Amino acid sequence: MRMSDHPPQAPALQRQAFDHLLARFDASAGEPPATRWPWLEAAHVLGQTRLGLHWRSHTAMLRYALQLHDGNEVLGQLLRLALVPLGHLLQRLPLGNIGRAHVSALSPMATSADTADRINAALRAMRSPDL
Repeated sequence: MRMSDHPPQAPALQRQAFDHLLARFDASAGEPPATRWPWLEAAHVLGQTRLGLHWRSHTAMLRYALQLHDGNEVLGQLLRLALVPLGHLLQRLPLGNIGRAHVSALSPMATSADTADRINAALRAMRSPDL
């Protein structure tokens, strides 16, 4: 799937919502990995159309995998970090892909309801006039 097939977000809103998802990940410190990974996965799905955000999502995943001493995930994230620039250069990204080592780095994925809910909540939070 080409990057242009993905609905665009205003860059500032996308970045703010991405940062919100990473902040939610940080706020979940002490929770089990199964509770924490979905924040990073949602950030990846939201940010993967922008090189900087895409890179940041994988570096956050790499740091967390290192913290967990998860060798498979560390290797998977290193591979993905190597692929990120190429995917953007060629405008070929597996949209919807959650960015984890246990899924193909090259296959698009349907966005799960949980991931979509997290992304939509982050976008709504950034649009809120209470900020």
